[in-house]
Amino acid sequence: MPGPLSGIRVVDLTGVVSGPLATAFLADQGADVIKIEPPGSGDALRKWRKLRNGTSVWWDAQSRNKESVCIDLRVAEGQALVRELLRDADVLIENFRPGTLEAWGL
Repeated sequence: MPGPLSGIRVVDLTGVVSGPLATAFLADQGADVIKIEPPGSGDALRKWRKLRNGTSVWWDAQSRNKESVCIDLRVAEGQALVRELLRDADVLIENFRPGTLEAWGL
């Protein structure tokens, strides 16, 4: 059965705890959440605190019901990809320091 947020697309540019938890709640309610992770080790939450099979238990809990995509926001190609994703998005959630997205032209 679809949730009340079915059909809503969320682009998740958050990291660590509060942002991923917020977007997990949206995904639990049926939103299509696209989690953008940096290349290399991915979101820092993947290796945060206690690990099970090489991945954080926090990551397992907070990445549920999301689609993860690796995009480097620091390069022009990655920024262009995010702009494409945002064209069809209803919601953008981010928790960077103020001015970070502006510095990247986002």
